[in-house]
Amino acid sequence: MTAASLPALVQAFFTDRLLRQRRASPHTIAGYRDAFRLLLRFALEQLGKTPTELEVEDLDAPFIGEFLDHLEARRGNSARTRNARLAAIRSFFRYVALNEPAHALLCQRILAMPSKRHERRTIEFLDRPEIDALLAAPDTSTWTGRRDRTLLLVAIQTGLRVSELIGLRNQDVILGTGAHVRCEGKGRKHRCTPLRKDTVVMVEAWQREQRGLPEEPLFPSLRGGPLSRDAVERLVAKHVAVAQPRCPSLERKKVTPHLLRHTAAMELLQHGVDRSVIALWLGHESVETTQMYLHADLRLKEQALSRTTPVGVKPGRYRPDDGLLAFLEAL
Repeated sequence: MTAASLPALVQAFFTDRLLRQRRASPHTIAGYRDAFRLLLRFALEQLGKTPTELEVEDLDAPFIGEFLDHLEARRGNSARTRNARLAAIRSFFRYVALNEPAHALLCQRILAMPSKRHERRTIEFLDRPEIDALLAAPDTSTWTGRRDRTLLLVAIQTGLRVSELIGLRNQDVILGTGAHVRCEGKGRKHRCTPLRKDTVVMVEAWQREQRGLPEEPLFPSLRGGPLSRDAVERLVAKHVAVAQPRCPSLERKKVTPHLLRHTAAMELLQHGVDRSVIALWLGHESVETTQMYLHADLRLKEQALSRTTPVGVKPGRYRPDDGLLAFLEAL
């Protein structure tokens, strides 16, 4: 029996393994697709072979290692992104090992490649003056300004991911008593996120101006379609630049759409909301994921510091009141 070619295995991996068997989400498919695009382009540069000419043996462990180094050195990817690309490649070779045992040894070597350790930096978030400055930045005399301000407020208040934010349709917003937005998050998990009164007022005014159909995007582009991830990143950067003169502390922060998600979590934490509720609010798989917000909250650390012995107070020393204890203490 003839072994399957690399192009056939890649195609089967996406259609059979990811789509049919695992029913992977569009975000997972897109991430794996991008990883293989980069890998195949690198193979063309290094080996001079087009994707259809490549063989499984060409993608051995040393070559995969060179590709991962290329991502960091030439493309400037972080260790976290490098590990995400490696995870996609591992998943593919796990599939190859099951379907083409002749390549088992090659697959074993690639599956044994370790992820790269990376620094876990303390997360950044916006404080209240920075939030107010950012929300005041859009020019609300224009259509795009009103759209951007509504989008920023919804992002900061709900903590939705960018993919969830741009995926919102008019019918996903429920106003009135118990106002909330519905979204589909990672792993096709649906959740509802409550809206504050000020957010309800702004979203209601925006929808009234739009008069869009239920299935149309809540935050459309100028052409009427949904905004792209890049478009959201650009509009956030644009309004941050406008807000910086009003709030200079923004210059020290790299404000991204994901930082707005962290801001929502910190707002909840600082108002005494339990970590388990924050995990549900953000759509986290585990409560432990919210641990990073505890490390980032300086106020909690200041409260802990206030409970310690003040400087200048002479610390006491334990004095045993029993002869045997005094003997043991002196050893």
